Amino acid sequence: GYTDMTLVQAETLPPMIGGADVLARAKTGSGKTAAFGLALLNKLDAATFRSQALVLCPTRELADQVSKEIRRLARGIPNIKILTLCGGVPLGPQVASLQHSPHVIVGTPGRVLKHLRNETVTLKELKTLVFDEADRMLDMGFADELNAILEFTPKDRQTLLFSATYPDSIVAVSKRVQRNPVIVDVTDDEQPAHIVQSWCSVTRENRNAELVRALRAWGGELNLVFCNTKVDCAEVADYLASQNIVAVALHGDLDQSERTEVLVRFANRSATVLIATDVAARGLDVKDLDAVFNYELPKQPEIYVHRIGRTGRAGKQGVAVSLVEEREEWRWQDI
Repeated sequence: GYTDMTLVQAETLPPMIGGADVLARAKTGSGKTAAFGLALLNKLDAATFRSQALVLCPTRELADQVSKEIRRLARGIPNIKILTLCGGVPLGPQVASLQHSPHVIVGTPGRVLKHLRNETVTLKELKTLVFDEADRMLDMGFADELNAILEFTPKDRQTLLFSATYPDSIVAVSKRVQRNPVIVDVTDDEQPAHIVQSWCSVTRENRNAELVRALRAWGGELNLVFCNTKVDCAEVADYLASQNIVAVALHGDLDQSERTEVLVRFANRSATVLIATDVAARGLDVKDLDAVFNYELPKQPEIYVHRIGRTGRAGKQGVAVSLVEEREEWRWQDI
């Protein structure tokens, strides 16, 4: 059903299909999943039931999203097996699914490494290794896991590295794991998102009440509220419930079934507000998200960009509202 390629697809697909390593910088929602998904599927030998492609993602939500996209792209290839390996669920069912090696594994570093060490996964015939949202994986402290996983992969693999930013740590990883990569940066050429950004002055005491006012003034059918801590997520959810606003919370203490239930309730609009920590800043793919609210400003400007990038997608206009105390105004100015 595609008729035109996005910028990142046009720039990366030819070298990836040609077998080159690629280091690509592209914003969230740029179409990069389809780019590396098509490239790795192009190399698969469907008749050989061995794990030939591995995609590593920073969060369970992103891994689930990537798996669904690759499955969709692989519908025309008979007998392709794609398996998601993430924490938060028991190992047993995953081990059972691994009895017959999947062609493609999508997972988070910690769980993939556990299977490799338990010898329930083998990557001896790996053709393509993808680091998706590589900067976020490093931010979340996965460097040791990524290094350990690399020891299980063949040297002659193709390595694709996708990142929203190019910090020094990404450049260092690329030098260590890639061979003469083709470097693609389409962030300056991409169509900017249409997001109206505003901020509200608040105090510590009235922050919750001001959030409710902001939601009622600028919110829509689907609204995402970002908090910096799990404790704040729970407290904000309770407060919104007391104001007759149907809200659900997403954070790292939920197991996989609970996280899935939260996302389903939000996606089907039975809850109008999703309250999340930054675990949801990457990989959350909810169509037609009307507005993003920062209950608190993040510590890094890059995180702010990832947060508000959840709205204003596919050419639509979005809204981003931040609650800012006087002591935080310097951070807002930095952003």
